[in-house]
Amino acid sequence: MRDFTLLSYQSLLVAFQQAGYRFQTFEEMMTAAAEGKTVVMRHDVDELAWNALEIAKLENSLGIRATYFFRIVKQSNVPEVIEQIVKLGHEVGYHYEDLALAEGDDSKAIKSFENNLNYFRRFYPVRSICMHGSSTSKYDNRLLWKNRSLSDFGLVGEPYLSVDFDKVFYLTDTGYAWDGGKYATRDIVESGFGLRFHKTQQIVESINKGDFPDNNMILAHTLWTDNAVQWYWLHLREFLRNNLKLWAKNNKVVARLYRKMVNLYWKKS
Repeated sequence: MRDFTLLSYQSLLVAFQQAGYRFQTFEEMMTAAAEGKTVVMRHDVDELAWNALEIAKLENSLGIRATYFFRIVKQSNVPEVIEQIVKLGHEVGYHYEDLALAEGDDSKAIKSFENNLNYFRRFYPVRSICMHGSSTSKYDNRLLWKNRSLSDFGLVGEPYLSVDFDKVFYLTDTGYAWDGGKYATRDIVESGFGLRFHKTQQIVESINKGDFPDNNMILAHTLWTDNAVQWYWLHLREFLRNNLKLWAKNNKVVARLYRKMVNLYWKKS
């Protein structure tokens, strides 16, 4: 069975439900004490916003509320999609990358951040944000908060700044695999859980056996699809991109080429 489809995603959600886990939005995680077994389903909408809507519909059909972080770029920022996801009862947050877009200019970045945050608050009363990795930029977007407080902007949390990942198990599908951490640039957390999965079915089996942690944050991007043509294309694209990213880490020429390709892709989006 193909992995990273809506069918395999549904099997993961149902496994959590049958094992007695309670689903939370990220905002709820930040504002209420954890009771029993919990899981935050987090979606960074880097692109393919319409895929995010299909995921949101599936979650809604199961009575699940999730958290969707939208970027300001056109492939993520699709007003019709955001509006429908809000109507389905999900949380919406801002997937910020202002420091990278401002080339490290702090003053310019914070003005951009505030404007973009206010924009997304037209759709939802945003109280949570999450940095975009901006893997080709030398600027870490989290540094926007080096001398500032989230509360100054009415925010309650940022996953990479506000969560103790020694207490909350973090699992991400970065690289189109649950163990694709070697392809990540900044989507990395320190954790003492020592668990490793490759396929969604392995996670389901762990949940069914009662071996899975009690408190979790699961990051699923918008590459999950039942469309076979899109599925095969995305797997090929991610295979090529992942290997190019690894090559770029040790080769400056390849790094420059990869940076230009990424920048061109988002300019066209």
